[in-house]
Amino acid sequence: MTTTETDPVEPRGEATDRKAGPRVQVLPARDVPLGGPRAMTVRRTLPQRTRTLIGAWCFVDHYGPDDVAGTGGMDVAPHPHTGLQTVSWLFSGEIEHRDSLGVHALVRPGELNLMTGGHGICHSEVSTPATTILHGVQLWVALPERHRHAERDFRHHVPHPVPVDGGEARVFLGSLAGDTSPVPTFTPLLGAELTLRPHATTTLAVDPAFEHGLLVDRGDIRMADTPLRPAELGYLGPGATTLTLTNTGDETARAILLGGPPFEERIVMWWNFIGRSHEDISRAREDWMSSVNSDRFGAVQGYPGERLPAPELPGIPLKPRGRVR
Repeated sequence: MTTTETDPVEPRGEATDRKAGPRVQVLPARDVPLGGPRAMTVRRTLPQRTRTLIGAWCFVDHYGPDDVAGTGGMDVAPHPHTGLQTVSWLFSGEIEHRDSLGVHALVRPGELNLMTGGHGICHSEVSTPATTILHGVQLWVALPERHRHAERDFRHHVPHPVPVDGGEARVFLGSLAGDTSPVPTFTPLLGAELTLRPHATTTLAVDPAFEHGLLVDRGDIRMADTPLRPAELGYLGPGATTLTLTNTGDETARAILLGGPPFEERIVMWWNFIGRSHEDISRAREDWMSSVNSDRFGAVQGYPGERLPAPELPGIPLKPRGRVR
């Protein structure tokens, strides 16, 4: 995905009392249009002004359920990425992915598509004619300095459901509930879809070195005794060895659990680029806009339209941001 947003907002929500249990910060969603003439609106919970990262996860978009007959669905023209990986995960619908690695793939519900755009890659994303309801998440992972110029790559994985108390998990990255994804990552990560039956409680063993984020898709879930509503992201810092989640509603609840050790590097994230300085971003933008240097990103074959132009850089230098300490 691409974004036109350059100035995230403050988080909302209060943490629980430290004496009552683990401290959970509630990050609210905000509506953000994707780039391009046929933009669709998504709900964004990361980054926030006061929280840029959860582990190496640096970008969380949540969209749908959208009736594409009314909204037009997703049609994101070819656009570039640097210094990151994109993680696509659907609950319903189907998206056609094309990239400059030559990959032509479909994103389907319950199937992981992970694309690496280290030094440079470009791709397009279009919901298919078979899609009636489009619903899912788009996530980004920041690459560490030693790997941020990694070669283009694409991985596909279909995790099987594993039982947890009161529901099930699908682990698409990392390890949880006795299951481990085979997809390699550049930093330790956790990514899983969780479903909980009505009024069910589950307690998951988690890595105490990880910080965690829980994005609620549907239902009302209590995370370490803090209530989270649909589209909110609950953040829990390192230190916990277990994570207790309760579905307080009468319908099955669903959420995405993200995690990783704190990412200690400061990053500059602007438009679709991640770098370490204003100069990194300016150079990437120039390379994308210049036909002379377009080999950095390559070209998408088969998309019936023009690629997206980069917006203008702000008039003041972009400043690196890092994790909250």
